Amino acid sequence: MEISKRVLRTEEVNHCPGHPLRVKTEKIAGARRAENLLEDMIVAHCLPLSTSPPPSKLGANSLKAPSLSLLNSKFGRNELCIKCSCVKEEETAKVFEDFSVLGSYIPWDSGSVWSTMAFYLFSFHVPLSFGGLAVVAHVLHQPMLDPQTEALSLLAIQTLELSAVLWLLRCIVQPQYNIYSFFQAKNQSKERNWFLASVLGFGFLILLVFSTSLLADQLIGPKDVNNSILKEILSSGPISETACILVYCFLTPLLEEIVYRGFLLTSLASEMKWHRAVVISSAVFSAAHFSGENFLQLFVIGVVLGCSYCWTGNLTSSFVIHSLYNALILVMTYLS
Repeated sequence: MEISKRVLRTEEVNHCPGHPLRVKTEKIAGARRAENLLEDMIVAHCLPLSTSPPPSKLGANSLKAPSLSLLNSKFGRNELCIKCSCVKEEETAKVFEDFSVLGSYIPWDSGSVWSTMAFYLFSFHVPLSFGGLAVVAHVLHQPMLDPQTEALSLLAIQTLELSAVLWLLRCIVQPQYNIYSFFQAKNQSKERNWFLASVLGFGFLILLVFSTSLLADQLIGPKDVNNSILKEILSSGPISETACILVYCFLTPLLEEIVYRGFLLTSLASEMKWHRAVVISSAVFSAAHFSGENFLQLFVIGVVLGCSYCWTGNLTSSFVIHSLYNALILVMTYLS
């Protein structure tokens, strides 16, 4: 009797569309179908399901509850998808960290890096670069130097500053260390050769400088890029022109690359992430020029030169990029 009542109640539920029990059952089945469809979409987005059937469409046949093995396989694929994403992020981070070949060893005391930089800046760089010409004019009893005398004086001042830097490094480095090793390859691969890094770095530098110049013009207004004094020196004769080329294309790039990349960047990279070391050394490089309106452009130049040095471990690449950029500035000034 009890069984017949249950059968009648079941037939009543099936034949009555608005029956509360049937409505509740259909809601549960619909929720299960939506959940299964969402899982199928997630799995299909993460991994190609070449060995499993495609997700079922919504329809009458989809009312069947999914099997336990199917759910386990879907959850397994979701977990695998998450693991793959983590692996890709780790590989990307490893490639970024392996960009630099600079090591943790430096042939001088790491605690004396900033004191050495301060000694160089205030004992050699500022007095010679910003007061050297005034001293020459005072010694020669001339209120203003003629272009040829100024060019030769710049050549002598930069040579003196470079000699002072080499002497300073010789005093602080270990006796067995050779300063010229800055320009030697450190067991690098063919992909990290200085020539390729120089070509790519110079092209990238020109693009960045052009972009930052446009940005600076929008923010602070356009400025006159022509250096009338430099143009006068270049136009005053072959002696002045030769001296100017030696200063801007050889001595100055060599001096600045040894100080800001070879010494400062190498020291910072031994104690912190290479990209942080590049940012800090570039900021010091830019600030040392004491030019507020050119700070951003000089900072960008320092970043490109620093990345080139980190990639090759060889100052030759950054020196070549620096020399080519200065040569381009000289040509543009001469033709303007």
